[in-house]
Amino acid sequence: PNVGCYIHGLFLEGARWDAAAGKLAESRPKELYTDMAVIWLMPVANRKPPESGSYLCPIYKTLTRAGTLSTTGHSTNYVIAVEIPTDKPEKHWIKRGTALICALDF
Repeated sequence: PNVGCYIHGLFLEGARWDAAAGKLAESRPKELYTDMAVIWLMPVANRKPPESGSYLCPIYKTLTRAGTLSTTGHSTNYVIAVEIPTDKPEKHWIKRGTALICALDF
C-alpha cells in the first residue's frame, strides 16, 4: 500500500477470525490454530487506543511464548501487539490465551 504495510501468514491460537463479521470469534471444536486475515498496519501519529471494541493481541515468533528476557523487559519471542476488532471484553480473550503466532512448530 501507499501507507503502512500488510502482514500475512499469521496464525491465531485461542480464537478464530470471522471474516463475515470482521472480528474475533470463538474457536471451532478441535481447531487449535486458524489462519489470520491479512492485517494492514498503518502508522498514525499520537493515536489514542479505543476504550472498547478491540483486543490488544500479542504476536509471538513461535508457539513457545517464553523466550529470553531482553533489555526492554519483553521476551525475545515477542514481536508486537496489534488491535483486533471484537465484541467481547479484552479479558475474555486473555483468559483463552489468544495470540497470533508467526510460525507453527510442525
